[in-house]
Amino acid sequence: MEKQAVQRAREAFLAGRSRPLEFRVQQLKSLQRMITDRQGEIATALKQDISRVIFNHTVLIGLENEISLAVSKLAQWAAPRHVERNLLTISDQAYIQPEPLGVVLIIGAWNYPWALTLQPLVGAIAAGNAAVLKPSELSEYSASLLKALLPRYLDQELYPVVCGGVSETQELLRQRFDHVFYTGNSTVGKLVMEAAARHLTPVTLELGGKSPCYIDKDVDLRVACRRITWGKFVNCGQTCIAPDYILCEPSIQNRVVEGIRQTLLEFYGPDPKSSPDYGRIINQRHFNRVMTLLEGYTATVGGQSDASQRYIAPTVVKDVPPQARLMQEEIFGPLLPIVTVSDIDDAIHFLNEREKPLALYVFSSNKKVIKRMLAETTSGGVTVNDVIMHYTLNSLPFGGVGQSGTGSYHGKHTFNQFSHHRACLVKSLGMEEVNVLRYPPQNHQKVLWALAGPLKDIQRLVPKLLLRRLGCVLRIAVLLEGEPSLWSRFSSRISLYFALH
Repeated sequence: MEKQAVQRAREAFLAGRSRPLEFRVQQLKSLQRMITDRQGEIATALKQDISRVIFNHTVLIGLENEISLAVSKLAQWAAPRHVERNLLTISDQAYIQPEPLGVVLIIGAWNYPWALTLQPLVGAIAAGNAAVLKPSELSEYSASLLKALLPRYLDQELYPVVCGGVSETQELLRQRFDHVFYTGNSTVGKLVMEAAARHLTPVTLELGGKSPCYIDKDVDLRVACRRITWGKFVNCGQTCIAPDYILCEPSIQNRVVEGIRQTLLEFYGPDPKSSPDYGRIINQRHFNRVMTLLEGYTATVGGQSDASQRYIAPTVVKDVPPQARLMQEEIFGPLLPIVTVSDIDDAIHFLNEREKPLALYVFSSNKKVIKRMLAETTSGGVTVNDVIMHYTLNSLPFGGVGQSGTGSYHGKHTFNQFSHHRACLVKSLGMEEVNVLRYPPQNHQKVLWALAGPLKDIQRLVPKLLLRRLGCVLRIAVLLEGEPSLWSRFSSRISLYFALH
């Protein structure tokens, strides 16, 4: 089934159906209509997948904004991008033409099953590709609904949905694609990259890692704690750019803990388990994994759990040693460790000793601290004095670096990710006298006369002053190429020519 879906998609792409801009716009508008028409069904599926009683419409609003942007800017994005020409191509056309890659594979993630599957699809459609979608089997209700809905709104052959587990994903990865876009963990990301390498297929890997959050002592802790608490515990901590751990000086650690405690009370009440805004761990395996990370530590805040509901309370652990298991792997759950550092130098050293994270968060009112953090660390993205919000700005590329991923997307960046930027040079068949320079046999006398010959033709088209400047530039350019004697003689001929004409 997987092989047939890919084959049909390729045949439809090769037939040229996805290339016209009008078709791309029509498909994008149909996708937007699906989201609008089916909000209730999507909300129900998400509730069944991640146990959220109240559906947050922000995700769908973000998707609709992404589609609206692509529709309004598509003609501009797809237009030829003219580039500078040199003296040898001054009369030619030189431009970059974005063109579709072909048939792409999009492997979505379970924690935000609609956004992380459909957002890449928006760029793939806009760029003129066919796309095979593989939603995560862990969010089974969303996957089933997507498979049922998408063929009703989009071209069934160009944009098929393949459901299933590991075996179906493996079978898809055996097929040849022109690009693979994967969102998930680094372990599977390595397998995706390995499989793609067999066909020399380029990949975009949106992975994760341990996104740190540095809190400077010179900051409004009340505001910082509110923003960090929201970003960490939304979706029960199952967000790839959630703050994974906090770095702060020992002198403010207890104040940070208390600030988070008060914020949790405000957000979720005295019993987060009964809060309609607090989610659950996706499945039993992930529940057990997160609880194992907590072994050996006494929670400063939270720590309660209920395996029957896959519930883990919002939990804070302080004074966590850097070598602890809690600090060795991405948590992807509602546990927030605090590691103390002596000062900003120690914090920067701590960050640079570890793998490059998907996101870095810095809270400070000190411009020098902010400047140092931005200049002396690296990460896929960074937000200062807030968390996660850089993801919401589609003018910024979203993606990782190193172990946290490769490639980026959002807005025009998704279009570019799914496009081949073709270099185009269109020349005329005239001025062949100059081209004699390229042809054998080669000698200096031939070069001189070949270049001097067309001067009369050039003079008719170009003012003398500009032509003199052109001659100077030509001389300088070739001097740099190591032929001073040749161009000394040639410049004399140019000077004599202008003196006589």
